[in-house]
Amino acid sequence: MNILVIGDEFNKSECQQKFHLHTCIQANTYKEAEPLLARAEVIFDFLTDHTSNPLEIYSSKNNLTVFLNTALVTLQTLMKNVSVTNTYFGFCGLPTFLNRELLEVSIHQETDLHLLDATCKKLTTKYARVADSVGLVTPRIICMIINEAYYTVEEGTASRKDIDLAMKLGTNYPYGPFEWSQKIGISNVYDLLAAVHEATHDDRYLICPLLKQEANR
Repeated sequence: MNILVIGDEFNKSECQQKFHLHTCIQANTYKEAEPLLARAEVIFDFLTDHTSNPLEIYSSKNNLTVFLNTALVTLQTLMKNVSVTNTYFGFCGLPTFLNRELLEVSIHQETDLHLLDATCKKLTTKYARVADSVGLVTPRIICMIINEAYYTVEEGTASRKDIDLAMKLGTNYPYGPFEWSQKIGISNVYDLLAAVHEATHDDRYLICPLLKQEANR
């Protein structure tokens, strides 16, 4: 399949690693992407969270299959007041969350489920349908763990090195919380936690002052 990656070189690299049997072409901006839409069998749009009207580029097109980065916003919110002439799915475009065995995906409407299944089979990836919620599932859990690890360091209970080691040995996670925060990007962790807290008003997602301080450097 021809996959159009709308994002930066790192996003393309993750797509190439994840979908190594397919061809990835990259566009850094929507302006660069527009003439490439006709060549794309599937689109992974990593820029959704960084523009005020991300679906404008697709509005005059038909029958596109587009995965939108919904780490910080729900698919339902993005689709509000949009005339649906294409099929849109939500995924997490933050670093480390695409190139995994299981692709987490949200759908806009039940009738899209058969196309999701067919598309993922063509992409040769396993997938899990998740609720259309800010932060999806795994990104929300990982960022909450990172936040708790920052609270633990702030309280002086354990060092970053010890926490990372304990998480890897105790839970068999590929990275410790602080290692993971560096790979995701601490500002991305902060933004996701802030978005989830705003959406849920759940105090479990209140951002640790130390994490906030490091994200705002």
